[in-house]
Amino acid sequence: MRSLLLLLLCCFACSPSKTKNSFNFKTHFEKSNGLETATYNETILFYKNLAHVYPEISIDSIGETDSGKPLHYVTLNPEKKFDFKNIKQNNKSILLINNGIHPGEPDGIDATMMLFRDIAEGKIVAPKNTVLVTIPIYNIGGSLNRNSTSRTNQNGPKAYGFRGNARNYDLNRDFIKNDTKNAKTFAKIYHKIKPDVFIDNHVSNGADYQYTLTHLFTQHNKLNGSLGKFIHNTMMPKLEQNLAKKQWDITPYVNVFNRVPESGFSQFMDYPRYSTGYTTLFNTLGMMVETHMLKPYKQRVEGTYELMKSMIEITEEHHEVIATLRKNALTETLNLKTYPLDWKADTTKNTIFNFKGFEGETITSEVTGLNRLKYNRNKPFTKPVVYSNYFTPSVQVTIPKAYVIPQGWHRIIDLLKLNDVSLQTLKKDTIITVETYKIEAFETRQSPYEGHYQHYNTQIESVQKEITFFEGDYIVQTNQEAIRYLLETLEPQAPDSFFNWNFFDTILQQKEGFSPYVWEDKALELLKNNPKLKSEFNKKKALDDAFANNWYAQLDWLHKQSENYEKAHLQYPIFRILKD
Repeated sequence: MRSLLLLLLCCFACSPSKTKNSFNFKTHFEKSNGLETATYNETILFYKNLAHVYPEISIDSIGETDSGKPLHYVTLNPEKKFDFKNIKQNNKSILLINNGIHPGEPDGIDATMMLFRDIAEGKIVAPKNTVLVTIPIYNIGGSLNRNSTSRTNQNGPKAYGFRGNARNYDLNRDFIKNDTKNAKTFAKIYHKIKPDVFIDNHVSNGADYQYTLTHLFTQHNKLNGSLGKFIHNTMMPKLEQNLAKKQWDITPYVNVFNRVPESGFSQFMDYPRYSTGYTTLFNTLGMMVETHMLKPYKQRVEGTYELMKSMIEITEEHHEVIATLRKNALTETLNLKTYPLDWKADTTKNTIFNFKGFEGETITSEVTGLNRLKYNRNKPFTKPVVYSNYFTPSVQVTIPKAYVIPQGWHRIIDLLKLNDVSLQTLKKDTIITVETYKIEAFETRQSPYEGHYQHYNTQIESVQKEITFFEGDYIVQTNQEAIRYLLETLEPQAPDSFFNWNFFDTILQQKEGFSPYVWEDKALELLKNNPKLKSEFNKKKALDDAFANNWYAQLDWLHKQSENYEKAHLQYPIFRILKD
């Protein structure tokens, strides 16, 4: 009996080393000498095995995606604790890495697998103050839809996933509108872990140049205040300096198409539809990595690996500052009287830096017979380039104390709840003095965009009035962590507002009209009884020939000035409370 116990103890004592030796953690990328990327199943199995062997790594899944599969997230914490509330209480920074949002751009998938493995195996010193979390492959449906041809401009790997997800949505346009299950599940993960820093790994399209790596940090003016200054003046320069020491050149994302970069370019404005634009709404320091499509795949993956290592080092060094600045950023926003909804380039400021490109030449196309752009890689250069990376508000709004949302708009309510917005319901029917919006004007895209015909250039007319709201309607205070999310989704003038994404299109259609032969007589009575209206009517006819020659437009205009015109038409159904 004693011999049996000793044998069992020996087996248990030896099992960890045997377990480690039984797994080969060389990635598919490495086995292929940098020519291929791991499949979805290979990637998930790799992390499951890594978590099985190394207790400082945990793999979990949550929710659902449009592919029918759950979304996995992997956590690396040397302290072997995976309760995120506990992690935050211990003053740890959390860095979230998102991969495979566009699975045809798989550089981050392979680079992060190696990064987590190398930290677990001790090849890289494990961060003491930073917990790493990765979504191994976000667009699962696109990853499963593998091919070798859809990335026309890209130099490897041999096979890869497709940009669209299982329902052909571009997931990097869906973070606000949440048309996909992927985006809804991402929101659950994001609000569960509440990252301080966020990296989204991509591959660029556009110009040709010498760099393998480009960075696309969230626009610093939009990030606001001290946090915006930190990302612009500290985090971005430190990343560039850190990579330069490792012999990796990096430049801001080259935001040009079919023209040469040396003519100057602007910083990309990441609105909340994009990953970093969304995470910015909750004061996360976000950046996209954009490797250059024409560089060899092996080189791009290695560069992504080094960039992520550098971002971990920067987060480690500044973890206390980042925590303080994020808290301060919320306080700063809560103290604002007005909030910028849209931005334009600030023409009084820019940055000039030395850009490493290739000479571009205009030659005659052998295909079209017309002019075309061709880069000459035999003519590299370093030239000063004007980079427009300062923005100023173009549309601003007074911040209300609260919004009132009628309970019938349940899709809006569901999205607010998904994003950790605090809501209260009215306990009884109540008359409230509110500011109401009438949609005065808007334009609509003529081509479909991510399942929508999006509105833009929206203009509103506002009035204050008393309105009766009902038991069960929602009051949403703006004095909360989600204030920026509320303003950017509920204010119709914001580029990525729920209105501009068509969530309220039912108010744009008039439900009641008139029969002209009946309204003619009523309109005549209306003009007789309202001299001021008659004067306005005659003036409009005198100044507008098209109106004067359109009998129906005249009758419709008069109908809209009458008490018969329906109140719901163009009435924005979210209301603003301006006073406590």
